[in-house]
Amino acid sequence: MRLDFVLRIGPDAHNSLQNERDRLRNCHIDVSNRPRRFPRIRRRARSPPIFADWISALKLDWLKDKLGSSARLKGIGGAILSVAIGGGAIFALTHALKNVDYHQVFSIIRGTDSSVIALALVLVTASYGSITLYDWLALHTIGRKDVPYRIAALASFTSYPIAHGIGAVALISPVIRYRIYSGNGLGALGVANICFLTGLTFWLGNMTALGFSLLYEPGAIGVIDRLSPGANRMVALTLLGTVGAFLAWSWFFPRSIGKSRWLVRLPSGPLVLLQIVVGLLDLTAAAVAMYVLIPAGMDVGLFRLMAVFIAATLLGFASHAPAGLGVFDATILIGLGSEDREQLLAALLMFRFLYHFVPLSIALVLFGGVEAWRGMRAKALKVAQVQTSDGRVELETDHADDDQREAEDSNRVSRLAVEQHSDQDASDSADPGPYRIRRAKGQRP
Repeated sequence: MRLDFVLRIGPDAHNSLQNERDRLRNCHIDVSNRPRRFPRIRRRARSPPIFADWISALKLDWLKDKLGSSARLKGIGGAILSVAIGGGAIFALTHALKNVDYHQVFSIIRGTDSSVIALALVLVTASYGSITLYDWLALHTIGRKDVPYRIAALASFTSYPIAHGIGAVALISPVIRYRIYSGNGLGALGVANICFLTGLTFWLGNMTALGFSLLYEPGAIGVIDRLSPGANRMVALTLLGTVGAFLAWSWFFPRSIGKSRWLVRLPSGPLVLLQIVVGLLDLTAAAVAMYVLIPAGMDVGLFRLMAVFIAATLLGFASHAPAGLGVFDATILIGLGSEDREQLLAALLMFRFLYHFVPLSIALVLFGGVEAWRGMRAKALKVAQVQTSDGRVELETDHADDDQREAEDSNRVSRLAVEQHSDQDASDSADPGPYRIRRAKGQRP
């Protein structure tokens, strides 16, 4: 059966419909009662990057090939430096822990006032809160202000504790950030830029804090670097001068480094200043958290503690040990060394628990929960797509009367009639009206 729809129009719609004549001539409408199956459209699922193949997932193989033997030599040199720092830290830590009464250490921990621990926990929270701004500033620098702060906070809070806790920051941090940012349209190079810019914020804050601390107390790390107070003061001036020069260099003109394939946009002057403030807030909050845990009887100054704390943090990063284990502790014990080793060790253990273990546990649960939720959501979406593609769509022909009544209410349409023809028209009329929309013989796809 073939149904032709004859549509009579008024003169005011003639011009617009004349332009649609060619399209209407080729328009076919299937009004059969047969259920029609549409072809299934599948979206190819994006396979998540495998942890072991993170370099390929980040599409940075070209960088590795380009660097070639130079990168391998730097890698060997970095490994040797890490082993040397770790070996020296183990020797120093073994020497520092001699004759320590561990029963007294745990007794000091149990006797610590809960208000002190609560204050330290608040400071640790402030430190990690400022860390979430690292990624937020990086996103603003690369022009991705559309990414919400909650995504940036999730990427910062999960990548830093997990990567630092495992020890391979340069390996783990890009993978975690890629897993989080890929849902917001950030690719491998965007994640690489974010990692570079967050590292820049970290170093700007460390250099500024260490410079001010050594300028105020130049002999704070003399037992660590074996330099005189005058030499340490020169180091402080050099650090502050470098930070100031970079701030002035980036203040007036937009800067970028790298080449066209990997072009890293550097932050502007105001953003650099904000990076310095955020880095200072992070390190100051962390150092003060440890400061409040040290008993007042040890008489350790805040600037001395900050200088030793930053030196311990940098050595811990250079060693690539999990959470700087051994290196950070040996630097703290030697740099703040006194006869009361038990009190200092008790404060160090409490700080380790609050600053490293608790955030690491929360980050693992949070990242695992996000990955599990995304997996279940992707599975549910796949099932919904399959069910939708298997659905049937039917076009019924018993609504001609309704269409007729709606057409009569229009001022532009004078009549809508449904005519049944037994023969097939060979061609369409050149007359502006009536136009006919003919149904071709339907074929099942």
